[in-house]
Amino acid sequence: MTFTDLLAAFQLPFIMRGLLTMLMLAAAASIIGLFVSFRDLEFVTDGLVHAVFPGLVIGYIIGGSTLLLPGALVAATIAVVLITLLTQRGKLGNDAAVAVILTSAFSLGIVLVSRQQDYVSALNALLFGHLLTVTATQLIALSCVALLSVLMILMTWRRQIFRAHDVSGFRAAGYSVLATDLILGVAIAFLIVAGVQALGNLLVTALLIVPTAAARQLTNRLWGTVLLAFLITAFASFVGIAFAIWSSFALGVNTPAGAAVVLALIAIYGLTLLPSLARKLQSRKVAQ
Repeated sequence: MTFTDLLAAFQLPFIMRGLLTMLMLAAAASIIGLFVSFRDLEFVTDGLVHAVFPGLVIGYIIGGSTLLLPGALVAATIAVVLITLLTQRGKLGNDAAVAVILTSAFSLGIVLVSRQQDYVSALNALLFGHLLTVTATQLIALSCVALLSVLMILMTWRRQIFRAHDVSGFRAAGYSVLATDLILGVAIAFLIVAGVQALGNLLVTALLIVPTAAARQLTNRLWGTVLLAFLITAFASFVGIAFAIWSSFALGVNTPAGAAVVLALIAIYGLTLLPSLARKLQSRKVAQ
C-alpha cells in the first residue's frame, strides 16, 4: 500500500468522519485538559471515565446505541456531583471519594452488561469504542456535547484560572469554590461522554491527560499549551488512523483505530520527555 493510496483512503466518508471526530475532541480536550493538568485532576478524570460506564450500559440496554449518549450524560453528572460534594465537605479524601465511586460504578456496569445475551460484543464496544464507525448523526451529537463542555469553561475562564492557582485568595475574593469545581467537573464529564463513543471507556482518559502533559514539556505559556495540545492530538489522530488503515490492508491485521491513536499520543509524550532527561543527565555529569 503506497502513501498515495493511504491518503486516498482518507477521502472515504467513514474514515473522514473518524478523523473529524478526533479533531473535534482534540479542540475541546486541549482547553479542558489544561485545567485537568493545572488542578492535578488526572485521577479524578480516570474515576469519572469509569463512573460513566453504568450509564453507557443502561442506555445500551434500553435503547441500543441511540441512548448511549443520554445514559452516559446522566451517569457523568451524578458522579461529578457526588465526588465534588464528598471532597468539598471533607467526608472523604479526594482519592478515597474517587476510588469509592469508581469501583462501585464500574462494578455495577459490569453486572448490568453481563446480564445481556451478547454481552461480550457489547462490552468490547463500550470499553474500546469504534472510531471508524461513528455516524454523521453521532458526530453532530458528540460535537454538541463537546461544545457545551468548552462553553462552560470559557464562560468561567478567569475564575477557573484563579481557582487553580490560588484557592485561598479565590475564597477570600468571595467566589464559590463548590460552584466553580462543579462547573469544571461537569465540563470534564461531558467531554468524557463525547469521547467515549469514539475511543471507548478505557481509552478516553488519554485524550484529556496525555496531550496537555506533552505540551507542558515544550512550553510554559497558557495558550501555547492549548495550541500544542491540539496539534499533538491532531497529528496523533492522523498517524493512528493511517496506521490502522495500513495494517489492515498491508498486513491483514485489524488494528482498532482508537487504540492506535492513543499509542501515537503516548509515543509523542515519550519524545517530549527526551530533552528534559538529557538535561538531567548532563547536569549529573557536570556535578560529578
